[in-house]
Amino acid sequence: MIQTTDLVALSQEFGNPLYVYDAEKIEFQYKRLTNAFAKVEKLRINYAMKALSNISVLKLLKNLGSGLDTVSLQEVQLGLHAGFTPDKIIFTPNGVSFEEIEAVAKLGVQINIDNLSVLEHFGTKYPTVPVCIRINPHVMAGGNENISVGHIDSKFGISIYQIPHILRIVENTKMHINGIHMHTGSDILDIEVFLYAAEILFDAAKQFQQLDFLDFGSGFKVPYKKGDIETDIEELGKKLTKRFLAFEKEYGRELTLAFEPGKFLVSEAGYFLATVNVIKQTTSTVFAGIDSGFNHLIRPMFYGSQHSIENISNPKGKERFYTVVGYICETDTFASNRRIAEIHEGDTLCFRNAGAYCFSMASNYNSRFKPAEVLWKNGKGHLIRQRETFEDLLQNQIMVEV
Repeated sequence: MIQTTDLVALSQEFGNPLYVYDAEKIEFQYKRLTNAFAKVEKLRINYAMKALSNISVLKLLKNLGSGLDTVSLQEVQLGLHAGFTPDKIIFTPNGVSFEEIEAVAKLGVQINIDNLSVLEHFGTKYPTVPVCIRINPHVMAGGNENISVGHIDSKFGISIYQIPHILRIVENTKMHINGIHMHTGSDILDIEVFLYAAEILFDAAKQFQQLDFLDFGSGFKVPYKKGDIETDIEELGKKLTKRFLAFEKEYGRELTLAFEPGKFLVSEAGYFLATVNVIKQTTSTVFAGIDSGFNHLIRPMFYGSQHSIENISNPKGKERFYTVVGYICETDTFASNRRIAEIHEGDTLCFRNAGAYCFSMASNYNSRFKPAEVLWKNGKGHLIRQRETFEDLLQNQIMVEV
């Protein structure tokens, strides 16, 4: 695994702000998940690429045997560009145009539909194309309300109570339903709640006779600080495997068990490095202002998420309390009143758990450049995305005389 001294060296080599991803940690998490379900004959892991879509990371996961979970035509195209074959990709959009769904279907990718009207339209026009159905189990297994998607007011999925409507559409169109899917949300704390939702999916699956796979989504929680709770993957593996194997016998045919982890695979592998521009003492607070902001790491401001922050320039220094803020011209706080080894201007701070939904949600707000990305593999840092330049800001803009 990558060490603090390696991060310091990468900061010096590539400059800050900088994203670093540890390939060994990604591989460890992937194998941890597959080992937890080793007794399942047909297991498929579809990486949720919205978490981190750099093509070098996609290539790494492809080489591990992963498939892809995608939510846009562009993600599908990136996956194909990275070397995934269409049969290794599932497309699970929400609220997109029918034309986009058609475009993806024509690429040979597995379609996952979560809307009755779209299901009927697609089944009428393409009755021979296999379709997966996304069910809303009305179970809220995720933590933060912003990332829970299985509750009754969610825009995602077809309500479990609308199964009769689905069956009517299938009967009328003669379409082929080859998969059933659910996703309850991120940060699953209680595996018993997840297993309860799984029972709902098993009951729904009995209504369809030609299924090839059951997709249980993901949302497995990772620890964000020392002592933080996380989803017990090993315990979930034991309990869900036992139930899945029993259901296979009851169903009468072998099925594929699928998951679509994103954060679980890449979050802990990511590090975000930033330089301290200023130390500002006020009447009540000591601010450490860095050369970044929520344009590069929006999760603390957007979700209220917590990222461990370390001063890797002075790791053994005496701890003091700091509020770490960015350079965006509005409230831009990464951490309030946090104990961190004494910080000086010019030091490098390291934000942990920066692999998921960090670069992928970055922007050019305040006309700032997006950082470079580096993949740490085999004891060496490999540049996988160049830092943006002023020319990148001008690209696609057209200056007109008005």
